[in-house]
Amino acid sequence: MSAAQVVRSEWTKIRSVASTVWTLSLAVVVTIALGMLISALAGNEFDKMDPRDRLSFDPTFISFAGMSLGQLAMIVFGVLVVSNEYSTGMIRSSLAAVPQRGTFLFSKIAVAAGLALVVGIVTSFAAFFLGQAMLGSHRASISDTGVLRAVIGGGLYMTLIAMFSMGVAAMLRSPMLSLGILMPFFFLISNVLGNVSATKKIGRFLPDQAGSKIMQVVTPLGDDTPYGPWGGLGIMVLWVVLALAGGYALLKRRDA
Repeated sequence: MSAAQVVRSEWTKIRSVASTVWTLSLAVVVTIALGMLISALAGNEFDKMDPRDRLSFDPTFISFAGMSLGQLAMIVFGVLVVSNEYSTGMIRSSLAAVPQRGTFLFSKIAVAAGLALVVGIVTSFAAFFLGQAMLGSHRASISDTGVLRAVIGGGLYMTLIAMFSMGVAAMLRSPMLSLGILMPFFFLISNVLGNVSATKKIGRFLPDQAGSKIMQVVTPLGDDTPYGPWGGLGIMVLWVVLALAGGYALLKRRDA
């Protein structure tokens, strides 16, 4: 089977699974809705902020407040895309049809990542424009310095979160085990490490902490992070590469 045929086969698999539609739809709705809510609240509270907080006020980043929950759905999407075949036993048929395991895995990841990128970019632009509408006179413009980079970066961030989850799922094979590790990692461990002074320097190099830097336009006062927006995204890409390489290495070595 040629690579093009494998890609078409993977596209058919992904779009025929109901969970794909639901998880991606949830990512869009949650990210936009929560971003609008937080933006509206921030706009109302702006006049009550002290001067120091106003200097760090980042209207662009505030409109992406929903990403924290939206990435939850992207994690679920990434895990299910890979691990569903193991949980249903279809992996045996898939590998029998495509014995080249690298072609099989990376065709699946390419199709899923392309879909995640389209959804992520659309969601990021929608979250930005609707969030800015909620901010009123405190809003940013897409033509402002760094804003377009941040908005495109938001879509890339969501895509990379999904790809990292695919790599972890390829290593662990079980959807429950994958989600049982990824959820606490992103929603508990990463936040704790990134906000406790003793571990802050370690936490800033975790994938979500580093990757989210791309969505910032205004650098908070006192921020001593040793990398910029693209550097942070580069660190996240490295995490994704390591996860995918681990998934491929294990898929190549073990039985279906």
